[in-house]
Amino acid sequence: MATGLSSIAVTLKPLNRSFCSSNSRINHPIFNAVFPPSLRFNGFRRRKILTVCFVIEEREQSSPMDDDIPESTSSPEILATSRILKKAEKKKSERFTYLIAAVMSSFGITSMAIMAVYYRFSWQMKGGEVPVSEMFGTFALSVGAAVGMEFWARWAHRALWHASLWNMHESHHKPREGAFELNDVFAIVNAVPAIALLHYGFFNKGLVPGLCFGAGLGITVFGIAYMFVHDGLVHKRFPVGPIANVPYLRKVAAAHQLHHTNKFKGVPYGLFLGPKEVEEMGGKEELEKEINLRIKLYNKGSTS
Repeated sequence: MATGLSSIAVTLKPLNRSFCSSNSRINHPIFNAVFPPSLRFNGFRRRKILTVCFVIEEREQSSPMDDDIPESTSSPEILATSRILKKAEKKKSERFTYLIAAVMSSFGITSMAIMAVYYRFSWQMKGGEVPVSEMFGTFALSVGAAVGMEFWARWAHRALWHASLWNMHESHHKPREGAFELNDVFAIVNAVPAIALLHYGFFNKGLVPGLCFGAGLGITVFGIAYMFVHDGLVHKRFPVGPIANVPYLRKVAAAHQLHHTNKFKGVPYGLFLGPKEVEEMGGKEELEKEINLRIKLYNKGSTS
């Protein structure tokens, strides 16, 4: 709070009483209290006392931004608008941060996977023999692992994430503060076995290493797809471009959104087969409503 001096009042009050220079009166206690010896002059008959009055007024301190606020606009409206703008700017920054992380990780992992597949089979065929069974096993298990991860994720989501690991997964069901959340740790946990399988399969020959390499490759492919659909399309952590217009993926996004509403006891717990789970619970009508709502929001966002 700032203080200002709104006024200064100065009054002069004369004393009309005369005092003689007799020692009896000058040495009187009352006279000495009013007129100390230092203020006495010879032959002084009349004295004036200067009285200064200060009136202190408190004023509310204003910030530099308040000077720019129009008088016609109320303060609460300005504060609300400022909060909305700051929140939108923060959200934009978070989405950009996660987009960079998603693109770099996806590009890096995909590039390494392609190079690993190429160099592994070129290395395996140096002797002139084509390991057909090993190559077939690698590609077959890569597809099988990618599909199997959907069922693993469904089971883990229900039995672990919404049970004993709820303290970590709860961050995904609350408003996110920042670009990342504690639930992202599960992506790292799933990446560890994939890296181990790829490492073993890449540096060893034979059918078993080939199957391990395929399993690690399938887990990697599922992880990338899960990130783009779940984090990008459903939760809009970064823009996903044209995949938002794919009808089935839009259906997947709508089904997962129902999981966050808890209308069907948390179903679906899976992602890519989530629409089937919802329909099995009798939620086909709710699923259609959610799909139509997402279409309207998407069209509104595209036109704005």
